[in-house]
Amino acid sequence: MVEVEPHTDEIDGEPVSWRSGSADGTPTLYLHGVPNSSLMWLPFLERTGGVALDLPGFGDSVKAGTFPYSIAGFDGYVERFLDWLELERVNLVMHDWGAAALAFAERAPQRVERIVLINALPLFDGYSWHRLARIWRMPVLGELWMGCLTPRMLRRTLRGANAAPLPEHELQEIHRQFDFGTQRAILKLYRSVKPGTLAAAGERLGEIDSPALIVWGERDPYIPSRAAAQYAGALGGESELALLADAGHWPWLDRPDVVDTVARFLARN
Repeated sequence: MVEVEPHTDEIDGEPVSWRSGSADGTPTLYLHGVPNSSLMWLPFLERTGGVALDLPGFGDSVKAGTFPYSIAGFDGYVERFLDWLELERVNLVMHDWGAAALAFAERAPQRVERIVLINALPLFDGYSWHRLARIWRMPVLGELWMGCLTPRMLRRTLRGANAAPLPEHELQEIHRQFDFGTQRAILKLYRSVKPGTLAAAGERLGEIDSPALIVWGERDPYIPSRAAAQYAGALGGESELALLADAGHWPWLDRPDVVDTVARFLARN
């Protein structure tokens, strides 16, 4: 098992937080989604090593109200972080909104060796927001929802996200990190998407020729599994598709073997 260490520092005067473990070969950058942080990647880091970043608005990274919480904002931040760490070439593993890093891969495909997408935000036309996302996207109603959040409400909200109930420690960690800065970031992030935004962000997916593994829990109530096939057809490199009928939005929590599947794929050089 790889020893994983937490880190905090500043980039251009703004806080940045990440976790890392030593690894041979091309390092892997793990990118979480909403409402998680780099902590969710701990089982993967312990298996493969690499780096897991707290995206802006989450964990202990920058939560300033002036940050552009959007696909473009995350894209630019990922590039700044990699340049700051002097990582020229990486594997990318992305879950949910972590798929914003595909915009970076489109701009700099030569810097990406392998790609793993796990129940990722669809960068295509035709995606219908789930009920919770529709609440967050609505002014006033989204703020009211955030202000009323309790551990019990969170538990009820995420009921059904996976095949099995989320572990209590996962729920506690999500609620612990749900401070005002993260609440604001989530609302701004979801409201940044206008008609055509997702498709525009993914219009150059065919220029990414890296081998890709697409893992999808089919019991995800937020993102339909048809998005997995869309990604497989749109990416420019060879894609492997793993659809898991017995897993949900965080498929490795239902199927721990997902960690080994991802590790084996990343090890192919």
